[in-house]
Amino acid sequence: MGNFAKWIGGGLGWVMGGPIGGLLGFLVGSFFDSASVQTSTATSRGITTPGAFGMSLLVLIAAVMKADGKVVKSELNYVKQFFIRQFGQETAKEALVMLRDLLKQDIPVRDVCTQISRNMDYSSRLQLLHLLFGVSGADGRFHPSEVKLIEAISGYLAISSSDYLSIRNMFIPETDSAYKILEIEPSASNDEVKKAYRKMALKYHPDKVSHLGEDFRKTADEKFRKVNEAYEKIKRERDIV
Repeated sequence: MGNFAKWIGGGLGWVMGGPIGGLLGFLVGSFFDSASVQTSTATSRGITTPGAFGMSLLVLIAAVMKADGKVVKSELNYVKQFFIRQFGQETAKEALVMLRDLLKQDIPVRDVCTQISRNMDYSSRLQLLHLLFGVSGADGRFHPSEVKLIEAISGYLAISSSDYLSIRNMFIPETDSAYKILEIEPSASNDEVKKAYRKMALKYHPDKVSHLGEDFRKTADEKFRKVNEAYEKIKRERDIV
């Protein structure tokens, strides 16, 4: 087993109950030696484990892939390549085994997200949203039905509208996208821009999800980079030193 088994070994805890547990129960039991699977974990009052995060990510990826009413081989290939880029060949292979089964199931998205929201820390939920946009755009386009579902997922996960727009603009640029990434208006003063940058750099710093392990921490680098790029763009436009 590759990194995927390592995530699971880090603890499943709350994902083995509720709607997520109903979707994953038989899969986890058949995919891993039960002796190697830990079920203890922290909740939203503590720390989210890699296992809980990885399972939540897979379930939501399946939901997004099914959003347009069909799943084609090319989409699976895109997701596979996404996992390879993010986590490596072996992890991608293991994840796709579980994903293919999840795609055959009806996923109660609202209930799944409610379970996640109640148990997962906010920084990890932001990272889930970022990765869902990454998967949606893995084929070079963002299907409207997938984006609509990701927006709904964001609401179900109790993510603020400003945070949703910030992450969305990292992938789907709109007018004044650099300002939206920093969660400010174009009318903001230079001091307000600097203050917003410091706030967002702290919110999206990879260390915020270091508890998810190095694999998932690396995926957080992109959010942090996008914040820096947005700030540099505004600095150039305003000639801020």
